Amino acid sequence: MNASTQSPPATFSPLYRQIKTLILQALATGEWKSGEVIPSEGELAIRFGVSQGTIRKAIDELAAENLLLRRQGKGTFVASHDDPRAFFRFLRLVPLSGGIEPSRSVPLECWRAKAGPEAARMLGLNVSDPIIIIRRLLEFSGKPVVADEIYLSGEIFGALTLEMLRDYDGSLYSLFESTFGVRMIRAEERLRAVPADRTSAELLGVAEGSPLLSVERVSYSYGDRPVEWRRGLYSTEQHCYVNNLG
Repeated sequence: MNASTQSPPATFSPLYRQIKTLILQALATGEWKSGEVIPSEGELAIRFGVSQGTIRKAIDELAAENLLLRRQGKGTFVASHDDPRAFFRFLRLVPLSGGIEPSRSVPLECWRAKAGPEAARMLGLNVSDPIIIIRRLLEFSGKPVVADEIYLSGEIFGALTLEMLRDYDGSLYSLFESTFGVRMIRAEERLRAVPADRTSAELLGVAEGSPLLSVERVSYSYGDRPVEWRRGLYSTEQHCYVNNLG
């Protein structure tokens, strides 16, 4: 048989990776919700017909990816955006003096619109599909540091209102998780330097033309589904963006 007509060899997936996929499917369907304890390794071994060692390897990978959280003596829980450790995963801005500084979200606007070509492409939608657009400031120590414009699928977040954003005492991702059942699993970001225009300068309290860090992010939920596209402008006069490599 000619090599060009041969079928490609099947990709081998270790058993624990297959179990990991099955656990992910259970998480995606909401069988175990954020913050809830999942069945023990023994119970999962019986359910899937594999050894506890195989279950342990699958859970180890999911814990390393911040999807599950082991608690000594209590069990393994579905990770939640309410966990303080989750906050730094998606916002890497820290004061120049070091440490992690609490932030406050200040919603400015929230309205319904139709997806243009760029928003549709980023969110995996069709042009003119309903979307929700949010504008907000993120303050550190009472000073505005980030100006965000956030685009969401109207199918998922259609009930979101400015009042809901203002009344919620927690992070935006915690609101998405608790109210809409959407958990952000991972994000891709693109960073570049830009000068502050008049609007962003007024919002962030900096001089027009000052250097800002432009951060464009697409966040994904289970199944690698894009559910949020945001464009943020960061003032780095007193803060820097930190990323740990390796």
